Amino acid sequence: MAPPARYCVPGERLCSAEEAAAGSGTYTRHGFIFSSLAGCLEKRSEDSGVSTAMLPVVSVVRDAESQLLPDVGAVVTCKVCSINSRFAKVQILYVGSTPLKSTFRGTIRREDIRATEKDKVEVYKSFRPGDIVLAKVISLGDAQSNYLLSTAENELGVVVARSEAGVQMVPISWCEMQCPRTHTKDFRKVARVQPQFLQT
Repeated sequence: MAPPARYCVPGERLCSAEEAAAGSGTYTRHGFIFSSLAGCLEKRSEDSGVSTAMLPVVSVVRDAESQLLPDVGAVVTCKVCSINSRFAKVQILYVGSTPLKSTFRGTIRREDIRATEKDKVEVYKSFRPGDIVLAKVISLGDAQSNYLLSTAENELGVVVARSEAGVQMVPISWCEMQCPRTHTKDFRKVARVQPQFLQT
């Protein structure tokens, strides 16, 4: 039984350049071979029939699932991890309706939460840790896979939130949700969910 293929992410160090030659989907830097894309690692010997001293070639091949990366303009489903006065930190779970293999982090800045009255937006009145949010990718961010996201459309924002009682809250307006058990109201940036984005 063949061992499972190693899954690589962009920038991952694969091996020493003395051990192998860099093939497609890789690059060499400071004497090491790195992956330039997300995909499965392949290592094969180049059998030219001339010399047995040829180095094996390592390459990274995209498979159908690994091609799925958050891209600018994509609608993603994410979970809020933490908030402060300037932004919310999230973990991206889905692109469209497809779950991601790898973990990608995102940031929703205060000015990207809604389209109007941006200067009056307060992060803690929009999101809370644990909320499930629909957002749109507006920038690919930096080397730490920290994507910049926006909820500044009616269809984007909180889709699932739990009250302090642990009950899933019900939206009662574009800026409030209510606990059906305690009837306590909490502020949120509520999404007007379109059917194609609903996760069951």
